[in-house]
Amino acid sequence: MKDAERITMDATHFADRIPSPVGDIWAVVDADGALVQLDFEGGRNAPADDAGLEERYAARGQRLAFEPARLRDVARAMQRYFAGELRTFDLAVAPEGSEFQQLVWRELLNIPYGETLSYGELARRVGQPGAARAVGRANATNPVSLVIPCHRVIGSSGALTGYGGGMERKQALLEHEGALPKALFG
Repeated sequence: MKDAERITMDATHFADRIPSPVGDIWAVVDADGALVQLDFEGGRNAPADDAGLEERYAARGQRLAFEPARLRDVARAMQRYFAGELRTFDLAVAPEGSEFQQLVWRELLNIPYGETLSYGELARRVGQPGAARAVGRANATNPVSLVIPCHRVIGSSGALTGYGGGMERKQALLEHEGALPKALFG
């Protein structure tokens, strides 16, 4: 294979729109099958449509192909999660971000299903106890929501705070996991 063909092939990402009980999910994997994007349709980070998603990747010099077969494992994992059969995702992820964002996203993976964590506690866990706001910004830019469970991060009072997929979805996901903070009931 020529180098130019290899570059083009490696730069191809594959996408699909996956249905869920809380709205369609845009999912994108790289050429190796690692998840690079998972956003709820209508969410802050989600594209408006197929063309918008294609434009986003074209701006990065990457070709996007809509090939559901390449996202079969992601779709199956979403189905199992929403059916209550899956509590820990075993999908490969490769989100793009700064070193600090990567640090925060790795720590998000340590929040168990059915539990929540405050931004302050997350900041302490990444060794930056005074950086709750920076942790919040990293959380807000998580390109692989749900699988990297940013919805499990709440305010220190137990209040639900921002979520790129929308507050109704955050509440629905936490209800699904049995993780609504006790402060909400009390």
